[in-house]
Amino acid sequence: MIRRPAALLALLTLLVAAPVALAHEGNPNYRSVVKSVTPNTTGLNVEILNFDDRVLLHNTSDQDVEIFGYEDDEPYVQVKADGTVLVNTNSKAYYLNEDRQGDAAVPQNLPSEPAWKELSKSGRFEWHDHRMHWMGEGDPPQLTDKSKETVIYDNWQIPIAVGGTKGDISGTLTWVPLDSGGLPIGAIFGFAALIIVLSIAVFIVRRRRGEPSADSKETVEAW
Repeated sequence: MIRRPAALLALLTLLVAAPVALAHEGNPNYRSVVKSVTPNTTGLNVEILNFDDRVLLHNTSDQDVEIFGYEDDEPYVQVKADGTVLVNTNSKAYYLNEDRQGDAAVPQNLPSEPAWKELSKSGRFEWHDHRMHWMGEGDPPQLTDKSKETVIYDNWQIPIAVGGTKGDISGTLTWVPLDSGGLPIGAIFGFAALIIVLSIAVFIVRRRRGEPSADSKETVEAW
């Protein structure tokens, strides 16, 4: 039977996990979309995840791909032709991309020499890049009417190199008004949490009803 501490732990985990999951979602009012990847390479695919939250690069080509950070030619990530994914822990982007608003602390006096850390052999890397979403605290100046679809960035760019040839990932960022009849993401998480809590409660009640009472156990033992 699930004991009370276990049930409370499950509830606490759920309540903590819901806001955390929400924090890692993008803004549903914005749509960041990849327009092109240069140089054009068969087997190199890039897409945006969760509206404007993360970039996913998948390299199945026979070329090494390098992603650059926010400073000129700052080595950030390498996705090798054999699928090895390496990140430069001496890159400022390594730290800044940990937070959606770029507020993560960056160590002082980072060495200019790259320090490569292997992440996986998957050929896939996803990261939060500040060049493809709105970073301002308020609304973009282009957004004068929230009821209309509005282009915020017509051509954002993330510099890369494929097989040593420099190029970029480019795309657009657009404001999209939401259907007022839809549920907010927070409400969806809250409703899901309620359903799970009620399910746990029903399970506990049913288990207790199915357990023999102490008197019944004594009677069986007496026989």
